[in-house]
Amino acid sequence: MRPAVLWPRSLLTLPAEVGDRMDHTPESAYAHLRDTRPALFSSPSGDGAIGIMRWPMTEGQVLHRDEERMVLEDPVVLPDGQHHRRLRIVPARPEPSVAVLPLLDGQVVLVDRFRHAARTWQWEIVKGPGAADVDDAQNAAGQLQDLLGTSASKLIGLGKVHPDPAILAEVVMLYAARIDRVGELGHDAGIRRARLVAFTEAEQMVATGQITDAVTITSLFRARQAGVGEEGPAVRQGCRDATG
Repeated sequence: MRPAVLWPRSLLTLPAEVGDRMDHTPESAYAHLRDTRPALFSSPSGDGAIGIMRWPMTEGQVLHRDEERMVLEDPVVLPDGQHHRRLRIVPARPEPSVAVLPLLDGQVVLVDRFRHAARTWQWEIVKGPGAADVDDAQNAAGQLQDLLGTSASKLIGLGKVHPDPAILAEVVMLYAARIDRVGELGHDAGIRRARLVAFTEAEQMVATGQITDAVTITSLFRARQAGVGEEGPAVRQGCRDATG
């Protein structure tokens, strides 16, 4: 038996089913994840796919886990046969994230939200992690309530998107929502204000680099393709504070 080792501090948040004995290592946490969420380790058929090696050849590691994300180090086989280790970030829960494009009187509601990784304020739509035991549409409705203090009179599915598949093993389910008000903002989630803009103005913000969030850009594109942005009352030009 290998000797007991101290966990790095970030591994103290491993899921309860892994156990709390000190002989659990980043490698054993990885093996547990591989057994309980096999979809994260599947390999598609066809030339050029990057394979993940399995025990006893080698084992990967869970380098960090918190309530939202895990950082994995995977032992991989590249298409040319070379062995490497690659990092990826995966959701801590199997439920997909959701993003909602809110539409109020024909206008888009954008939130000004601070994003730690980019160290910037971002104009974006409402989005957040999925919750267990409810479907994606219910998760979308929950994000509207938590972040905008409102509910949807209508939810419209816009498909899904992988925000950055080079590093993120994450899928986001996209929705548009008809709402009739903006209530209490989710300040605890880093939102400082909300803004109403015409759909065409939101698209112009993308073109001029005022909106750089990939999920928001994709949602606007999908909504335009689906004709969602052209429904409802006539769109007024310009923008205004959503709470004013």
